Amino acid sequence: MKKFFKYFLAVIAGSLVSFFLFFIGIVIFVSILAATGNEEIKVKDNSILVLNINGPIAERGTDDPLTQIMAQISGDEVPAGLNQILTAIKKAKKDDRIRGIYLESGLISAGYATIEEIRDELIDFKESGKFIYSFSSVYTQKAYYLASVADKVYLNPAGMLDFQGISSTRTFYKGTLDKLGIEMQVFKHGQFKSAVEPFILEKMSEPARLQTEVYLNSIWNNTLQNIAARRNLEVSQLIATAEKLPAFMGDDELLASGLIDGLKYKDEVLSELKQLTDTEEKDDLEAVTPGQYYKVYIPGDKKGLEKNKIAIIYAEGEIDGSSSDGIQSDDLSRTIREARRDSSIKAIVLRINSPGGSGLGSEIIWREVTLAKEVKPVVVSMGDLAASGGYYIACAADSIVAQPNTLTGSIGVFGLIPNVKKAINKIGITTDVVKTNTFADMPSIDRPFTSDEKAIMQAYIERFYGVFIQRCADGRNTTSEKIDEIGQGRVWSGENAIGINLVDKIGGIDEAIAIAKNMANLENYRIVELPEVLPFPEQLIKDLTENASARVGKLLLGEEYELIKTVKALQTAYPIQARIPFDINLN
Repeated sequence: MKKFFKYFLAVIAGSLVSFFLFFIGIVIFVSILAATGNEEIKVKDNSILVLNINGPIAERGTDDPLTQIMAQISGDEVPAGLNQILTAIKKAKKDDRIRGIYLESGLISAGYATIEEIRDELIDFKESGKFIYSFSSVYTQKAYYLASVADKVYLNPAGMLDFQGISSTRTFYKGTLDKLGIEMQVFKHGQFKSAVEPFILEKMSEPARLQTEVYLNSIWNNTLQNIAARRNLEVSQLIATAEKLPAFMGDDELLASGLIDGLKYKDEVLSELKQLTDTEEKDDLEAVTPGQYYKVYIPGDKKGLEKNKIAIIYAEGEIDGSSSDGIQSDDLSRTIREARRDSSIKAIVLRINSPGGSGLGSEIIWREVTLAKEVKPVVVSMGDLAASGGYYIACAADSIVAQPNTLTGSIGVFGLIPNVKKAINKIGITTDVVKTNTFADMPSIDRPFTSDEKAIMQAYIERFYGVFIQRCADGRNTTSEKIDEIGQGRVWSGENAIGINLVDKIGGIDEAIAIAKNMANLENYRIVELPEVLPFPEQLIKDLTENASARVGKLLLGEEYELIKTVKALQTAYPIQARIPFDINLN
């Protein structure tokens, strides 16, 4: 027996030592990668900027090597940083060493507003007289929208181009919940507040269908008009082409549609680029990527020595959705508070890309935005989404800027409390309770709400909705009655939101910065991005702890991870939610 324990303890000790050595090895390996990544990038003459964005785009890029390693293990794409892409295009416009841009982003995964942001920057780049060439074997519809700004749009002869209109498919869980014996007890204000519908209906309600049709058509019309302008086509031609499904067109018909400039293989496109950059056919093209190039110093650039600053504060993801990602209200509030107290920061641009989330978290952030506005200009720049709680934290700003295809509004609240009594009874589980007061066990998920409890919960929802619309009314200099007319949980496109006073101006983050600069009366300034990026060792520890469960979940569950995360979030979510439907995805 002694020998058994001796060997058993030896095995345990050996395992711990092995794990420790493995951990140290990971740290050393990642540290080497990080050091390598910090090497100075030298840009040669006759170079091209390569925008290869075949994957997701985050508001902010990461230089975290561990994220890159985990992505390679899981097979996922490391999200490109919108800030890095935009900065790289700006630099390339005035860098004489960069001859043009090569765009290879046929499978881009981002919202239409994000694509609009990049597209606008590419249009500005073209004023330099430099070329933009696009090539892909497959163009998704969003990818083609981005590519349509190029001087030449090429497709692989055996490739496909998706251009057929925009759709939005919703997933409903009611049938599954019924089979499991789970009843979702719903409390909401807003006839358009459709975030609860997947749990209580089997298809979209008429109000939900109506609002979806309105913003889909707004986004589609904007897309058609912008493509038509860049491709020298009529909108009517594009509509007719979409009806014929270009993905299945023959070569001659596709070329005749005017969507593309030619069918070429990649080597043929590269040869054309070599001619444009005076590169010998036998030589490789000189190229840089946004991840390499955005930090490169361009002669004439300011070197970041200006005392006055404009802070860009990023708010991306669900509000208080989880501890590992999204917007944590306490953290974001602290960042805004620090920017407010920093006398060198003369204005704040709050960049929001959020579907909303916790009502309490939204109120906490709103308070800090309000306090900051009293001290210095605060301008909101909306990304793909700034709706419900995302609009709640925006409404107090001095000015709100959105893209025409941003989804915003959704001013409404709801609560979801499951009743799992039938589900647990099916497997032989029953519960009993002893309580000192009538509502001592409220809310309880092992029984249905009583009529009194329902009245209390609905009254709570109504009071919070009243607070929400008053916050919006105060921020937009109108009345709560006016906000209620356009509220009720209804989602609007940025273009539609202009006409109803939810948004002040159409544009991207550059427009928001320009407004902030003028409001602060700044001539010279520099941009700081907040929250500050953690030093590498701290970021590594955070990745290995806070984000571990999310990484494992994505690795094991793949595409199903987001669906399971959505359902799981209901278990721990703050009971009052201000958010848009869980699954707004546009093709």
